[in-house]
Amino acid sequence: MGLLDGLFGDGGTDRVALFVDGPNVLRSEFDTDLDEVRAAAAALGRPVLTRVYLDEQASSGLVQAAEARGYEVVVTSGDVDVKLAVDAAEIVTDGDCDVLAVASRDTDFKPVLELAAQRGCRTLAIAPGSYGRSDALRNAAHEAVTLGE
Repeated sequence: MGLLDGLFGDGGTDRVALFVDGPNVLRSEFDTDLDEVRAAAAALGRPVLTRVYLDEQASSGLVQAAEARGYEVVVTSGDVDVKLAVDAAEIVTDGDCDVLAVASRDTDFKPVLELAAQRGCRTLAIAPGSYGRSDALRNAAHEAVTLGE
C-alpha cells in the first residue's frame, strides 16, 4: 500500500488538479523529480490537470523536460505566484477538481489551499524536500507530502 493510499476514498475517481511552483520547487538543491510530484498527487485520484509555472528566466531545457513528462507549462512575465494562485482559485471555484495539489515551499499559497477547503475541495501540499517544506502550507492542507522522505 502506498503512502497516501486509502486516505481519501479509492484514490482513483477524484479529479486532481496539480499546480507546481517551478521557481520554488525545480531548484538544483532539491533535485525534484516531476514524475514523483505527479505520483504524489495521483495517489489521491485521477490527474485532470498538471501544470508547471515558470518565469521568463526558465531555460528552454527546463520547459522541454516538463513538457516531456506530460506537464502543461505556463511561462509568465509577471509574478509566478500570482498567476498560479489565480489559476488554482479559478479551477476550484469552477468545480473542476475534487483535490487541489500544490507543489511549493512558498507560504503565499496558503490562502488558495484554504479557499479550496472552504469550497469542499480536498487539498494536498507537496514539498520538494524537508529543507524546502513550508509548515504553513503543511498545516493548511488536508494532507502533506515531503518528497524524498
